[in-house]
Amino acid sequence: MNGRKIAVLLACVAIVIGIARTGAVGEYFREAGKQPAMAVATMGSISDDPTQDPLYKQILQKREETRIQPEDAVLDRVWKAIPGYNGLEIDVEETYKQAKAAGISNPITYVYRQIPPKVKLDDLGAEPIYRGNPKKPMVALMINVAWGNEFIVPMLDVLDKEKVKATFFFDGSWLKKNPELAKEIQKRGHELENHAYTHPNMSQLSEYRASLEISKTQKLLKESLGVHNKWFAPPSGDFNRQTVQIAHSLGLKTVLWTLDTVDWKNPPPESIITKISKRVSAGTLILMHPTASSSKALQGMIQTIKEKGLIPGTVGQTLSPERIIPPNG
Repeated sequence: MNGRKIAVLLACVAIVIGIARTGAVGEYFREAGKQPAMAVATMGSISDDPTQDPLYKQILQKREETRIQPEDAVLDRVWKAIPGYNGLEIDVEETYKQAKAAGISNPITYVYRQIPPKVKLDDLGAEPIYRGNPKKPMVALMINVAWGNEFIVPMLDVLDKEKVKATFFFDGSWLKKNPELAKEIQKRGHELENHAYTHPNMSQLSEYRASLEISKTQKLLKESLGVHNKWFAPPSGDFNRQTVQIAHSLGLKTVLWTLDTVDWKNPPPESIITKISKRVSAGTLILMHPTASSSKALQGMIQTIKEKGLIPGTVGQTLSPERIIPPNG
């Protein structure tokens, strides 16, 4: 009896197994067995194609919502050549890469990249420059040097204290006589540029003489200081079309100013600070000299500029299309 029961039981098991392999039950188990593999394949395809990842799509959407378009350089009727200003957008690939590495539990830290303008300052040709781009919150400090040695180091000390760099335009004959003082300015990290050789009125010179005035100082900057000259400031702001074209042929851009301290008239330092406070704005190029007035006013000028949310710096920094990125991104 026991033997017959065991045989019957084994026969029933065989029937069930057969049904499982061939019938609806077998189909269910076969499909269920495939599910983990399908899930793995799907996950693999997302990994291989990040554009299908919801995280990637989220970052992409954020880029479209926050992109800032660049500003092209333009030739203005009043201000002449105005430099462009880079745009800004999220770097989707780099942001996605870092976000994946950080894990989904962490907030996304967006990585940005700058978008250069299509039209740059170089594309405008031989044109004078009076100001930077009004969208860039920078102000240039231009210090033309042909005399006033006794005020240079005190001005350098103020610049150091305020952690600000300026552009010093050297008269070539001054540079020839004062190489050590020029090297001190250079050692402090300031931008050194061209102010002709003998402080002439450039518009009254022949083409040959005008070319010599600029090229002689350009050569001296290179030989005595190793400086690759980029900017030319005409003495007394006197120039003509020929001046700009000659400078351009030598690889230099002609720079004037937006705001003049008129410090050579020895105004009270307070009046210079007041003028800056009332008239300075983004892109302003401020002209001064090593004088008693500017030396005493310099710290107040810089503090006033900073209080307005502007960054004082060099001509090169101010006229560059490089975008100012706020500390919080």
